Amino acid sequence: MQKKTILFAAAAFFIAASGAVFAAGNEHIESFNKAKKLLEQKVYFDHRVTFYCQAPFDAKKRITLPEGFSAPKHAKRSSRVEWEHVVPAENFGRAFVEWREGNATCVDSKGRSFKGRKCAEKVNASYRLMQSDLYNLYPAIGSVNAMRSNYRYQMLPGVPNTFGTCAMKIDGRRAEPPEYTRGAIARTSLYMEDAYSVYKMSSSQRKLMQAWDKMHPVDQWECLRAKRIEAIQGNENKFVSEPCRRKGWY
Repeated sequence: MQKKTILFAAAAFFIAASGAVFAAGNEHIESFNKAKKLLEQKVYFDHRVTFYCQAPFDAKKRITLPEGFSAPKHAKRSSRVEWEHVVPAENFGRAFVEWREGNATCVDSKGRSFKGRKCAEKVNASYRLMQSDLYNLYPAIGSVNAMRSNYRYQMLPGVPNTFGTCAMKIDGRRAEPPEYTRGAIARTSLYMEDAYSVYKMSSSQRKLMQAWDKMHPVDQWECLRAKRIEAIQGNENKFVSEPCRRKGWY
């Protein structure tokens, strides 16, 4: 009996050490469109403010742009709210073979093969779950979402604001978000890496996220947002929920 106990303990240790056990991610919402509707109707219904630029928007997703906001590119998208992946879909999507190489079923109406996001979304349920994880989605002005693209976060001292009065900076393939977003970005990024084995940050990006997590603690809205998402999606972001509990906000 003792031998069996030792073997079970050893097996459990091996599973954990091999990375086969992860913090649970999204296991229920496979539709990106459904994810957006859930966020609009059940999470942000009383907090309609964009993430990076703090621009208010109404129930029909019409944005009131901040005074002095300007969009050097994609100006037409400035009038609408889009849902930004803090960890960009491409950054984890490339871990899926369908994104990189396509699939026999990824053929359009003209018989042409395709790959990338559309193929991964069509073929792979694991990709669809990651893409639709509510914790990783935030409302953004469309032009800001477009210009941020899949660029990594980085401090950009000396670089001016890209959008006028909105304190978001984009330079080359790098993005510096406003200070008031950095804690939430950090805890979202750490969650995505912890919850999904296919996503790994670079060591420099992880160190930046860990630093931002310490420098910019949770606030009451971040805690309420996480609690609402947990009620819908069924799993925690422990990087938010644990400090929220310590503050009595969860």
